[in-house]
This record gives sequence, C-alpha cells and structure tokens, in this order.
Amino acid sequence: MIKTPLFLVTGLALVILLASCGSDSDPTEPEEPDPAGPAGWVWQNPLPQGNDLSGVSFTDANTGTAVGALGTIMRTADGGVSWESQSSDTEFDLTGVSFIDANTGTVVGDAGTILRTTDGGATWVSQTSGTGDYLSDVCFTDANNGAAVGELGTILHTTDGGATWVSQTSGTTVSLKGVFFTDANIGTAVGNGGTILRTTDGGATWASQPSGSWQFLASVHFADANTGTAVGAEGTILGTTDGGATWVSQFSGTTEGLEGVSFLDANNGSVVGNSGTILRTSDGGDTWVNKASDTEDDLLDVCFAGVNSGAAVGHSGAMLGTTDGGNTWESQSSGATRYLHGVCFPDADNGTAVGEKGTILTTADAGATWKIRSSGTTVQLNAVSYTDATTGTAVGQSGTILNTTDGGFSWKNSHSGTSGALLGVSFPQANTGTVVGQSGTILRTTDAGATWLAQTSGTNRYLTGVFFTDANNGTVVGQSGTILRTTNGGTTWESQDSGATAFLTGVSFTDANTGTVVGQSGTILRTTDGGATWTSQASGTDQYLFGVGFVDANTGTVVGESGTILHTTDGGATWVSQVSGTDDTLAGVSFADAKNGTVVGDGGKILRTVDGGGS
Repeated sequence: MIKTPLFLVTGLALVILLASCGSDSDPTEPEEPDPAGPAGWVWQNPLPQGNDLSGVSFTDANTGTAVGALGTIMRTADGGVSWESQSSDTEFDLTGVSFIDANTGTVVGDAGTILRTTDGGATWVSQTSGTGDYLSDVCFTDANNGAAVGELGTILHTTDGGATWVSQTSGTTVSLKGVFFTDANIGTAVGNGGTILRTTDGGATWASQPSGSWQFLASVHFADANTGTAVGAEGTILGTTDGGATWVSQFSGTTEGLEGVSFLDANNGSVVGNSGTILRTSDGGDTWVNKASDTEDDLLDVCFAGVNSGAAVGHSGAMLGTTDGGNTWESQSSGATRYLHGVCFPDADNGTAVGEKGTILTTADAGATWKIRSSGTTVQLNAVSYTDATTGTAVGQSGTILNTTDGGFSWKNSHSGTSGALLGVSFPQANTGTVVGQSGTILRTTDAGATWLAQTSGTNRYLTGVFFTDANNGTVVGQSGTILRTTNGGTTWESQDSGATAFLTGVSFTDANTGTVVGQSGTILRTTDGGATWTSQASGTDQYLFGVGFVDANTGTVVGESGTILHTTDGGATWVSQVSGTDDTLAGVSFADAKNGTVVGDGGKILRTVDGGGS
C-alpha cells in the first residue's frame, strides 16, 4: 500500500530535506565507493529489509518463506535467525505463499501473478494464471493440487502444480482474501462482507455459508475438515466445528483488524493483526489471550509448523518468531520502523534521521549501524540540519526546536516562541539559522538557537522548505507555489513568481544563484539567477516529490511517494528514475558528495548508496 505524508491540516507534516544540511563548507570531495560494495540503493533500516510482508509459509521449524511488496521474497533455513532475499523477477506486490515441502512452493500477487519453485526458491518460474486480477492468497495440499483467490470473486484451481490454472465459478463478485484446503477436495474461502464459501469437490462447486457477519474476513484456517477459524475487521473471529455449516462469533477482546490465523491443532492457535496484535487460544477459541509482540506495526500473516514453532510477518518488513507455541514472540527483524521525515549527513560518515513520535537515529559509520537517541519529546520531528559532525538542529510539531552539540547523542530544547508546526530548517553557519512552518512562520537565530526572532514573511501559507547558501542568501518554498527570497538574512522577504500552483515541499541551492525546487504532481523548478526566473523541468513522473539535494550545480537527487528516486547529472535537463526497491513514500534525501547518499521515509526506511544511486 502506498502511504503519503499528509498536510498538517490532517495532523501530519510535509517533509523537506536539505542536501547540504545548511553547511557553508564546500561540498566534500567525492569518495570512491568500496569496490566490493553493492551497487545502487541498499537497505540500512529496517533489516533485513523494510518492504511490507503479506504472507509467510513454513514447512518445518527451520524452513520458511515470506513474500511482500515489490516482488519481495525472503527465505530462512534456520527458523528466522537469518533471512536471505530471493529474486522473483517481478515488481508486482506478492500477497500469498504456500509451500508443501522445503522445495516446492507457489506465490501469488497483483496482476494475476503466480510464481512457482521446485528448488526452495533458488529459481522462481512465472505461471500463466489467465487473469489480470489481484490474487490475495494461495493454498496447496500437495505438489499438484492448489487454489488461489482474489478480487471480484476470483478462484483459480490447479491439479498439475500450476502448469494449468482453471477459473472456477465462485458465485460472488466480492473480493476474496483468504483460502484454505485440508485436502484436495475440501476447502474454504473468505472475503469481503462476511463472505464464506465452501467446496467439497475440489472447487467444481462452491456454496455460500452464513457467517453471521458483514465484516471483511481476511484469513481462514482449518485444523481438520470440520474445525476452522476465520478472522477479519473490527476484531472479528468466527469459529466452526461442523465444516462451516454454522459459524459462531468468538470474543477477541480487540477492535483491531485481524489479518492472519494459524492453528497447530483444533485447540491451539494464534491470530495476528493491526498495531502488532497477537492473540492466542488453547481451547479452540473459547478464550483468546493477548500476547506481547513488541511492535506497533500491522501484522499481516502467521504460520505454524511443528509443535511449537511459528512466524508472523507484517508492515515495514516486520518478522517475529515463536518457539513455544505462540506464548512468547521475539523480533527477527531489527531497526526503528516509525516514519522518518528528515535526514542530514554533513559528511559521508556522520548522519542523523528524525521522524514520528520524536524519533532520532544517528550513525557515525555511514549507516552501517543506526542508534536510537533520546529526543526528550514525543512530537513529530520534520527536518534536521547540521553544520558539522557535531552541531545540529531538528524541528517539528508544536513549535519544537532541538539542538545538539555532540553529534546527536543528546538534545536540548530551544524556545521557539511558537506553538505551530515547524517544517524546515537551514543552518549555513553554526550560529546562524532559519526555521519555517505553518501560517507563514519564519524564525531566525544568530546565536546558535539560544534565541529565535520572528521575521515577516508576508504570507500566512504553509512554508515547508528553506535553504540558505550563506548568512544572507536564502529561499523558502511552500503552499500554492509560494517561493520567497532574501538577500539580507531575512530582514526582508520578497515573493518570487514560481509559475506554479502546486504545493512546493523541498528546495536546494548550490550557490546564491543556482537552485532547484520540488513538489506536488512531479513538479521540479530550476533557477540560475537567484530565483528571478524559475523554469519547469520534466521530471517524468506525477508522483508527489518531497525532498531534493544537490551537491554541485549539475548533480542532484529527488525523492517522493511510491519509492520515487530521480537523479540528474546535468542540472535537471534530464532526470533519470533509479530503483529504490520500495514503493513506500521516501521523504528526505541527503548527499555528502556525488557518490554517498542516504534516503529516508515511511516505515523507518533508510536506503544508502555509494555510487550515486547506480545511474
């Protein structure tokens, strides 16, 4: 699912990142990338990767496969202690996975995607589904017999391991989300509006069963031909002991959406859902007990294999494992997963990222490790600027301004004099900085943030990005194509004609004259005369663009929603799309030089390049 930052009127801030992070030093000479280092953009946080995972299948306590967004396939052979990425050769979202042994498995996903492996995922082969519909789930009972379900009541069936898939008549046009077979003949599918379908002849006929619910049902599991459980929206849990002739509502104790269910036997099972919800029963669902997951991420699927071993997966690459039947769960993925709105690297090694709920992460080793720091606040932080490896400022909601003089290890609150949201910050020198925000707010300090003075912007619009090349020359961008310019440190601000009405979100200058602005609907604007004139550039996308960073007049990078990364080496005359490896929103970008750059975004995503992004 694509998630995009919303405007402050809905409670979230836009994000603007500064390429040079406000430093007045010359751009660092490019460092040669490690010849053994990976090309393009690679994951640094979360690990092992940060794309949403929608399905998981284990065949024994050690061997499992998880699938997810943008063709993600992850494989473990040690019970989830370590995971390795496999090549799916697709960028479609993968939603369901079913393995019948360690080697033989099938994956389904968007646009009718079906992939098959017979060598444990070393190779995946595309199969012809005969549909372009979104496929949500798949279940195989042996190497030959399987079924897949999806939108518009789609049910596909195979008896030859997927060599051929045959469409079956479901009798419904609602989206089907989950499917489970106990043998080649007996299966159940669930979906929207409380829909439950049952077959006893391998899908030759499907009969509707009364669920007693109108809630969206997301998953179904049967311990045997008669005993099954379906889960869904608003904490819905339904149980049957007669093959679905009757379904009885069970008390879940939650209103969170429930997304996945798996049982070890007729009595012992687990359910996972939104906001890290995990429920367990040992009496067939008569009672459900909440279990600690230690994650806030939505969990989308769960699978048990063997007596005690299970795994759950979810948003932002969340992976959890249990070895005691679901009583306790431990994370198998690592790293912060809260939305990161801003990032700044004053040099190739030292960087800070800020975001949701006061999150601050720092690195001193080019992102090889990221450490969570205490910000002293729970408000959203929107942007960060450093002048050197130790001296930085972060800004956020409720007029929050934080300062550090030790590289982000500790932060001190600075009185801003406003309670409004602050969205952008630029320090061209250690003492001199400017902050912008809602309602036309512009604040200025000349004493490293000890005091902040309000400046007259001449507008009450949202101001979302700011960039100063020195103490005097600066540019601010914002709502409705707003561009403001000062040549006297903000004593006066003059409006410039951007020629745009789009919400402008990010700005980067390499000298007093040469700058680039980005924003809504793929907008990219360029000036070479200090903003006297702005020229629209062809971005090749209509995605919302949030961050921009240039290291010299020619070399720059732009990031935005749907995992968008654009790169130019000719001052924006041409922009080339780079492979980010995610379809989530990327909110900020910072390059220390032409080669070494970092991007942050939704779900705590941090991506790193040592070769300028590979293009």
